Amino acid sequence: MTDQQTATLVIRPRRTLIMCSVLAVLLLGVFIVVAVLLRNSHTGVVFEPADQAAMIGIGILLAAGTMLFALPRVRADADGVEVRNVLATRRFAWTDVLSVSFPDGASWARFELPEDEYFSVMAVQAVDRDRAVAAVRALRKLHRAAHEAA
Repeated sequence: MTDQQTATLVIRPRRTLIMCSVLAVLLLGVFIVVAVLLRNSHTGVVFEPADQAAMIGIGILLAAGTMLFALPRVRADADGVEVRNVLATRRFAWTDVLSVSFPDGASWARFELPEDEYFSVMAVQAVDRDRAVAAVRALRKLHRAAHEAA
């Protein structure tokens, strides 16, 4: 989790990456099989090579969309934390983060922010169990060290 040279904590979801990868391969495989079998079906409809290519293209798009959910990442150091969720990336100074929490029943951790706001940290997911606990502890340690230094 930690890169010793730069003292940067990097957290990525493990099980989500595995599940998304398997699902993406299955989706792509199904669409390729359907594309190959399309020409041999006896439904009375004539399928052209362009239709087959379109089916494979749809499979590629769906597989890529599935892999978006494997993108979340957290990079934290003594100065702050950068959170990349599915589509958005946001950087916080530790002074802006009130606490790092993982509420009961939540799917992922979150940063408590001023004015009763919070920001979800999708890289720290409940399905990762012990890795999620270790990640929250490491983030809390960086958070505490930054607040003690300030």
